[in-house]
Amino acid sequence: MSLIELRVNRISYSQNQSGAYAMVLDEVDGKRKLPVVIGEFEAQSVAVALDKDIKPHRPFTHDLFKNFAYRFDIVIKRVIITKLVDGVFYSSLICERDKIEEIIDSRTSDAIALALRFKAPIFTHENVLDQAGVIFDKDDIPVTDETKDELSHTEYSDLSTQELEEAIKKAVKKEDYEMAARFRDEISKRANKSDK
Repeated sequence: MSLIELRVNRISYSQNQSGAYAMVLDEVDGKRKLPVVIGEFEAQSVAVALDKDIKPHRPFTHDLFKNFAYRFDIVIKRVIITKLVDGVFYSSLICERDKIEEIIDSRTSDAIALALRFKAPIFTHENVLDQAGVIFDKDDIPVTDETKDELSHTEYSDLSTQELEEAIKKAVKKEDYEMAARFRDEISKRANKSDK
């Protein structure tokens, strides 16, 4: 069965499940996207791995796993999202130690969080993309009225850039990395406007 490479595009608040997030994976050589619903902790862990500017004060569980694996010369070579059963994605970590390859079952959210930390490629099978892949008309996840406020940055427009930078520090100290990312995005949005 042929493997199709994916990359993490973004994480958004889920419109369908309260307290959940949608992690969107893009087909590397195609237009399909694979949305995977993950929990808040996993969303934070993936967001931290994606954003090199955010440094947590303490390691996440996935960072601990990476440190442990490196200590014992275990490397994650790749992650494969193997199947979708009753709305649940199943994944495997392909690991190597002493030139011996092992396959370890994993939740998809954990597998992706680890793949990002090990800089390992992420793959899925064609039938998984056929079953769950979507093509969005716009390069974005649709936003409902219900989630617009959650994702909007307009509530930060009254804050100065210096206040936003202070807010980032406070959010990181509280380990609220999602809020820190929102403040950072607002600063980036302002910087992009001033460059034009």
